[in-house]
Amino acid sequence: MADEKKEEKTKQKNTRMAMVGLIIFFVPLLTDSKNDPFVKFWVKQGLVLFIGWIVIGVVTGILVYVPFLGYVISQLLSLAWTIILIIGIVAVANGEQKPLPIVGQFANQFKF
Repeated sequence: MADEKKEEKTKQKNTRMAMVGLIIFFVPLLTDSKNDPFVKFWVKQGLVLFIGWIVIGVVTGILVYVPFLGYVISQLLSLAWTIILIIGIVAVANGEQKPLPIVGQFANQFKF
């Protein structure tokens, strides 16, 4: 019984740290959770999400010079990336380890 509670507590901690890793990718790398495969998986996804936000910011900065169409495209990109983040948060909360759309194929390239 005590082992089940300890295992459940460890699983909750890892889920929380995986959630942090998805949103702020580098924080779990500073803790003992960096050795947990579940946390590593979501840290990689979070890193790709972060890089994607930077790319979207650059594209938005360029598209600001295109009247109306630039605004619409930049908003759609931001919305799509936010939806992908929400999908990831829900997956982490459910304890799933499934790659995110678009992000997953790039996250697998990282080896750490």
